[in-house]
Amino acid sequence: MSETDEQQLYSYYNLTERDYAAGYDQSQARSDSTGTDIPAQRTVSGDADYLTRSEEELHVGTEKVQTGRARLRKFVVTEQQTVTVPVTREEVRVVREPVAPGDTVDDVSIGEAAADVVLTEERVVVNKETVPVEKVRLDTETVTEQQDVTESVRKEQIEFDDDTTVDTDPTRRTTR
Repeated sequence: MSETDEQQLYSYYNLTERDYAAGYDQSQARSDSTGTDIPAQRTVSGDADYLTRSEEELHVGTEKVQTGRARLRKFVVTEQQTVTVPVTREEVRVVREPVAPGDTVDDVSIGEAAADVVLTEERVVVNKETVPVEKVRLDTETVTEQQDVTESVRKEQIEFDDDTTVDTDPTRRTTR
């Protein structure tokens, strides 16, 4: 218990540290309907001309508590992707053209000869590159809502010996 809490406790029960050190007798305390000990009634002596009337006040606040956890996690999945790519290639075919009278021909000798043609085609080449596509993060949103709190509070009332009740409102007096 902190020193501030201890002082509040002494103040609530109208005690001083000296009373506690002198051995405040627990039998002097009585219990109310909530089971909380309160000091016993004291008799007013000749030179004391007043009683202190007390009551409890509610002090309601909030505290922040952890209610859960959210986590981002990334993992790798593999999927098949199909892309259509046009490719070209060269094919060879034999073309025969008749020589017309008057056409010039380079080689008219009889013998062996050869003619070559280089054929080409396109082949598909696949390269993979890792590129960033999106940034993902967690964010929190604070939502405020109203919540009603109901709690019992105790009040002291003071009665005169002639059965007149004195309430906290001095304008209101009732007689039994």
